[in-house]
Amino acid sequence: MNHILLNAALDAAGRGWHVFPLRPGMKRPALHGETSCSRTGACAAGHRKWEQRATTDPDRIRAAWSRAPFNVGIATGPSGLLVVDLDMPKDKDKGTSVKGSSDAPGGAATFGALCERAGHAVPDTYRVRTASGGMHLYFTVPAGVRLANTAGTVARSVDTRAWGGYVVAAGSTTPTGTYEALCAPVTAPLPLWLQTILQPTPKPAQAPSGAVAGQSRRYADVALANETRNVAGAQQGSREGSLFRAARALGRFVAWGDLPRHVVEQALQEAGQTAGLSAAECRSTLRSALDWSITHNSGRREAA
Repeated sequence: MNHILLNAALDAAGRGWHVFPLRPGMKRPALHGETSCSRTGACAAGHRKWEQRATTDPDRIRAAWSRAPFNVGIATGPSGLLVVDLDMPKDKDKGTSVKGSSDAPGGAATFGALCERAGHAVPDTYRVRTASGGMHLYFTVPAGVRLANTAGTVARSVDTRAWGGYVVAAGSTTPTGTYEALCAPVTAPLPLWLQTILQPTPKPAQAPSGAVAGQSRRYADVALANETRNVAGAQQGSREGSLFRAARALGRFVAWGDLPRHVVEQALQEAGQTAGLSAAECRSTLRSALDWSITHNSGRREAA
């Protein structure tokens, strides 16, 4: 049995999947928890959880599986996998999966119906029959896409495993049965329509509350008055520099929507001419300074 499980672990690692030991005959990780961590060895720099310790290194795998007939866990996130878990129907009385139950549709049926509604066939990909009679469908995730586990997001009795999750590899055995690899040895890319369902919807940018927005506008008005006064009172030799600095300082309030650009331009134009600059000098300085400030402050209210 240990030889079979070692080969299962090496086979998964050969596919580029990161594996770690599960307790013999069980689905729970065999690695120590944080409370019992000795902070030595792999954990010398701090406790490393199963997802961090999962590996594709054949030497580490052989060393680990030489100690006991561990079942094989695959850390889906580091492996670049999204695994769709199609559960068996639940026993209404016991809340457990039951092979052949017809009381409710299982994950395979609901997922098949979902694929049909999406206008696609059930994807042909590497799959594993679970010990309870369910199914794991393996998909590769595009580079740069990070998905989390889900439970019921796709459909009833359909869960997914990605970052933060793991699945039991083919060849592992529990008291209810063995995990068995079926058809399609090649792992297919995650279908785009399914990725769209699984990717979190970006949270809409929240506008500041009325109180916050009002306070920001009052602050902008005070800044406008102060900067205008400073420019108007600037001495010869520092007038253009004062105007430039004032425009850059006030440009952020234009970028954030607290001050209209034409109001800032008019106020500073008048202040610059009061200080002794020509109208042309003021317009040129204001245009370049405001353009720069607005470009570099768009969306940066949080950093102010």
